[in-house]
Amino acid sequence: MEENEALETPVEAEVTEEPAEAENREEIKETTEPRRERDKDRPAKRNFKKTNFKKVCLLCQEKSSIDYKEVNKLKKFISEGGKILPRRMTGTCAKHQREIAIAIKRARVAALIPFKAD
Repeated sequence: MEENEALETPVEAEVTEEPAEAENREEIKETTEPRRERDKDRPAKRNFKKTNFKKVCLLCQEKSSIDYKEVNKLKKFISEGGKILPRRMTGTCAKHQREIAIAIKRARVAALIPFKAD
């Protein structure tokens, strides 16, 4: 009989813990339900992302070549700090971006464009 009593006590302890867990679950449900009601009252969030559009290479459109002596053209592809702008900002194709980079570097060496903004 003592063995049976020893087996019953751990089972009883488990049974007493389960209702406590159930109460905690109910409390959690109560706290989450008002949030859902609040969300219904709010308008849906708007997505303010920019619509992506493909930039077209200006040099391909004009069918013009790049020369290191044409400083006005090259200044369009340089930032205020004097850095070469990337393709994703200028919209040039890979071929023309390489040509622009070479022309800007040559213009810097020839002192037509400063290496660094003052």
